[in-house]
Amino acid sequence: MRMIGLIGGMSWESSAEYYRLLNEGARARLGATASARCLLWSFDFAEIEALQHAGDWSRLTERMVDAARRLEAAGTDLLLICTNTMHRMASDVQSAVAIPLIHIADPTAERIVAAGFRKVGLLGTAFTMEHDFYKGRLTELYGLEVIVPDADDRATVHRIIYDELVAGRIEPASREAYRAVIARLVDVGAEAVILGCTEIMLLVRQEDSAVPIFDTTAIHADAALDHALATDARIDAAQRTIT
Repeated sequence: MRMIGLIGGMSWESSAEYYRLLNEGARARLGATASARCLLWSFDFAEIEALQHAGDWSRLTERMVDAARRLEAAGTDLLLICTNTMHRMASDVQSAVAIPLIHIADPTAERIVAAGFRKVGLLGTAFTMEHDFYKGRLTELYGLEVIVPDADDRATVHRIIYDELVAGRIEPASREAYRAVIARLVDVGAEAVILGCTEIMLLVRQEDSAVPIFDTTAIHADAALDHALATDARIDAAQRTIT
C-alpha cells in the first residue's frame, strides 16, 4: 500500500473519522490485521477558522502548500485535504507537489453520476455553499445541477458546523434542523444531497433524508484506498486528471 498523506485538523473531529475509515477500509480489503499506511499533518483549527472568517485565503493557501510539501518530503505517495472548504486552494496545493491530490469532489460526483442523479443539494460551510470553487467543479466537470439552501438555512447549517460539530457537540435539535433543511432542498427538486462538510456525517445519517445522501468523508477515504492500492499506471493516470 502506498503512503497516504492527510492534511487534517480542520477539524480534528473529522480527521479522526478519516483515520478510522481508512483503517477499517484497509482491514476490509486486506485482512483482519491490516491497517492503512498514512501520515497526518494536523493544523490547529482555531487558527484556520480565524483566517477563514477573516477572508485571508492567501495565508491559508501558504499554510496548505507548506503542509503538502512537508508530507511529500516525509515520503507520502498521495494527498488528501481532509475538509471540503479548503479545497478552495486544491489547485495551488497540487501545483506545489509532484504526488497526486485526490480532490474530494471528484469521487463524490462520480458516484452521483453513476447512480443516475443530475440535480443535487449541497450542504457545507457558507464558503462551500456560496463560493464557486466546489459547485463549479461539480457542474463543469460532471454536468451536475447544484442547489443550495436559502440564506437563512445556509446560516443555520454553517453555524451548527462551527459552533457545535467542530467542538464535538452533537445536538438532537440540530439534527432536526438539518432534516428540515434537507426536506426543503428535496421540495425544490434535489434528487440527492451531498454532505459537503466532513463534520456533517457526525450528525446526519441516511435516515434523516428522503433522498440518497452522499457522505464526502467516507467517499474520500474510500477513494484514497483505491489509489493507494492501485497499479502504478492507475496512479499515473490519476495524477494527470485530479488537478
